[in-house]
Amino acid sequence: MANDTAAAGPPGGERTGLVDREAAPARPPMRRVALSVLIGTTIEWYDFQLYGAAAALVLAPLYFPSADPLAGTLLAFSTFAIGFGARPIGGIVFGHFGDRIGRKKVLVLSLTMMGVATFLMGLLPTYAAIGVWAPILLVLLRLVQGFGVGGEWGGAVLTAVEYSSPGRRGFYGSLPQVGVPAGLVLSTAAFLGVSAMPDEQFLAWGWRIPFLISIVLVVVGLVVRIQLDETPVFAKVRDRKEARRVPLVAAVRAYPAQILLAIGSMISTGAYFYIVNTYALSYATSAKTAGRGTMLAAIMVSGVVAAVALPWFGAMSERVGRRRMILIGLAAMAVWIYPTILAVDSGNVALIVLAYVVGAVFFSVSYGPQATFIVEMFDASVRFSAASTSFQIGVLLGGALAPIIAAALVEATGTVVSVAVYVCLVSLLSLGCVLGVSRAALARGSADLEGAGT
Repeated sequence: MANDTAAAGPPGGERTGLVDREAAPARPPMRRVALSVLIGTTIEWYDFQLYGAAAALVLAPLYFPSADPLAGTLLAFSTFAIGFGARPIGGIVFGHFGDRIGRKKVLVLSLTMMGVATFLMGLLPTYAAIGVWAPILLVLLRLVQGFGVGGEWGGAVLTAVEYSSPGRRGFYGSLPQVGVPAGLVLSTAAFLGVSAMPDEQFLAWGWRIPFLISIVLVVVGLVVRIQLDETPVFAKVRDRKEARRVPLVAAVRAYPAQILLAIGSMISTGAYFYIVNTYALSYATSAKTAGRGTMLAAIMVSGVVAAVALPWFGAMSERVGRRRMILIGLAAMAVWIYPTILAVDSGNVALIVLAYVVGAVFFSVSYGPQATFIVEMFDASVRFSAASTSFQIGVLLGGALAPIIAAALVEATGTVVSVAVYVCLVSLLSLGCVLGVSRAALARGSADLEGAGT
């Protein structure tokens, strides 16, 4: 990889080319960068999504036993939503330091926080053992999870995009997105394995195993991440002393419209993903339309499909255009949610698997280029704060409340089709927000990325 671009000094010639070349650190191969963001985000999302499966299957009887079945489910999903509430706070805090002191330190810290919180969940006593302290501690650990994952996405995406060259940003920017389905596959596989136990053993201790083994994955991720240097784009910001005192405030002043549109563009992504992979799991098992194993298997197969499709669609966005691909994906999800929900309600295994696989492809069309699309809206000095905050607030609005809203809609209307209508409407909202992002805004925001990569 060439070092001359990364080593460029500030305008005005305060530093000579010789000094720049000598001071510039050697860049790691892109495969190491790709491995770092892919492994790290996979582990983060494995941890975060373990809770979603647990909320759908075991948390209500173990931590909210005094509630009736519907109330227990709503309480379990409420603690699931609390993690999303912490994500924007984590995005703001980690974004501030990511823009001030660098991307690498934030990535290491976020992964550590997530791993410790998840491991402790696996050791947490139930309501029967310690009473009300059980749900209180569960909520606190979920808050730590959400706080940690709030800083993960921005750091991983910026590391990938700011190291990559023009023409490859779509591909490398999609790799942190792959961590979502990859983490989903691992967490679902872990729960699928322990769910084969007799119910008594599964509820007594089997569900804890996926949480406890996460600590091994975290250690592997930390070893990989510690070996990375700071991104060349942030190195320029640091060397030129362009870091903002309060990056988020500067971002809001410079990019108010882009931040609002980026938030709106993420709402349907969160709603679709968590309706299909969290609420539908709870609905199918409680309504007895499909078994726990069937739903977990369908989710796992769709996750594998998405993990393969995301980089492909990310790379394709360089030719087709990121905005155009996101619009296509959002429109497809707005339509496909209907056959997906109806397939789950039918209980037909073949239809469920087919619906989930096709849905994974449509989801990937939109989600693959979405990370790069968002980070390209903002300049390097505020990019971490602006992109992380926008992404996390969007997912909070779309994903955190989606299972709760879905459960309430089915209870109020008596039909699961109401859930599909809800997802369709928020998809149209996000589609309008993506249309509102101008090409000129994207060009201005991504100017410092040109020539930054290999």
